[in-house]
Amino acid sequence: MLRPKVPAMPQPTGFVTPPAVVEPTAVIQHTPQTPAPAPFVSPAPVPTRPAVQLTPGAVIALVGSGTAVVLVVGAVLVSMLLAVAITGASVAICALVIRSLINADSKRR
Repeated sequence: MLRPKVPAMPQPTGFVTPPAVVEPTAVIQHTPQTPAPAPFVSPAPVPTRPAVQLTPGAVIALVGSGTAVVLVVGAVLVSMLLAVAITGASVAICALVIRSLINADSKRR
């Protein structure tokens, strides 16, 4: 049948051939250039006005947005408290109904 030909492993000979050395054809010389001194620049003057300027419109917008945030957070907290209160009341009513059913069943016997 068909038999594959397995190549033989090359055996080391002990001789090492050095890589070919390429001689440069032209030599490029770079001359270092000294940078020119930076011109004297005076420091920027310190501003005398505050960094944030609030106009009357900006103050009204800040107050309005703060009020809206407080109202939304308050509504969320009140609704969560109301949900907990309703759940507690319904659990209490269920407990009373179950207790009365158990007591009525034990009185009939």
